[in-house]
Amino acid sequence: LGMYLKTLLIIVLATAMASCKDVNTNTQKVTVNEDNVVEKKSTATYEDLEGNAIFLSDYKGKRVLLNYWATWCRPCIAEMPDMEKAQAILENENYVFLFASDQSVVKIEKFKEARGFNLNFIKFNGVYANKGVSALPATFIFNELGEQVLRFDGGLKWDSPEMIEKLRAVQ
Repeated sequence: LGMYLKTLLIIVLATAMASCKDVNTNTQKVTVNEDNVVEKKSTATYEDLEGNAIFLSDYKGKRVLLNYWATWCRPCIAEMPDMEKAQAILENENYVFLFASDQSVVKIEKFKEARGFNLNFIKFNGVYANKGVSALPATFIFNELGEQVLRFDGGLKWDSPEMIEKLRAVQ
């Protein structure tokens, strides 16, 4: 009887696992955000503000500064002018700066319009904790091979000579 129950259990588990297969190939979900605006939501981890999928692998061959932020995060906002300056200083050094927020595209666009920052804001469709982020801002630096080589937590002085040297030294 014991062997029969084990076999039956294995068959039931295998059937349950096989039936969990995701057959939905739709890459967009439609949601209503907190501003009561209907949004098409991509299943890509990142997307631009027009809803086009962005993959970090798209930037292979470039150095990437990826900053996780939010419109309600004071240290995030406080460091943005310095990041704008750092972006200008490093513009000829093969760097791409990306600013990813998990807030709605509408909120990100309103923030961008109100603040006037010249930064590449993108939508993050993931969960911060899955990226190892427990507090904002968090900034990850990737080398030209797409490997994460640096991480900075908290608001920083991005245009300081020391920080610019750290960013320039990324291999």
